[in-house]
Amino acid sequence: MNFIKEACVETFEQAIIAEKNGADRIEICSNLNLDGLTPSRKLVRKLIKTLNIPIKVMIRPKAGDFCYNGHEIKEMLDDIAYFKSLDVYGIVLGVLNDNNTVDIILTNELVDAAGILEVTFHKAIDSCDNILEELRMIIKNTRVSSVLTSGGFGDAFAGYEIIREMIKIAKKNISIIVAGSVTGDNILSLHKLIKGNQYHGKRIVG
Repeated sequence: MNFIKEACVETFEQAIIAEKNGADRIEICSNLNLDGLTPSRKLVRKLIKTLNIPIKVMIRPKAGDFCYNGHEIKEMLDDIAYFKSLDVYGIVLGVLNDNNTVDIILTNELVDAAGILEVTFHKAIDSCDNILEELRMIIKNTRVSSVLTSGGFGDAFAGYEIIREMIKIAKKNISIIVAGSVTGDNILSLHKLIKGNQYHGKRIVG
């Protein structure tokens, strides 16, 4: 099976184990109980020196919704600049307007700050009222490289039809990373349904 397995981790030990168990890439966050916040700079520095696989870093200064004030935006820009200086592979972010649409202007500001880094728009898209329309907006108006989604449902199995539609819309323009209760045990049956090329989960490699 030819697909990328991205392990979502929050500690140094989890990252080491994920790499050992065959993860192709790491997404590092803190507070996974809050769906992932920006990790500590110290932890990312340590992982950059230790891991041999690409590292993506979550940029999310607060839990809850995906609308940010001026102070939080400055914090996000500072974090992006710092992690970019460490040569991480990419960053993961998601920003919405009050009306549950993607904030294209702020997305572009953050993507510009990231420069050559890969940028993943995370599951904030699953909070949008019309996911497919918002995906089209991201593709047309930003340089985002990938979108992480469970199709607007609690898990990827429930959202598989929307995810398949997203993959069709994305074509070669952007990667769709399948998320939502993806585990080492169910990834093959999920792949049969969706035929994606990237999958993401906390237990994706055990």
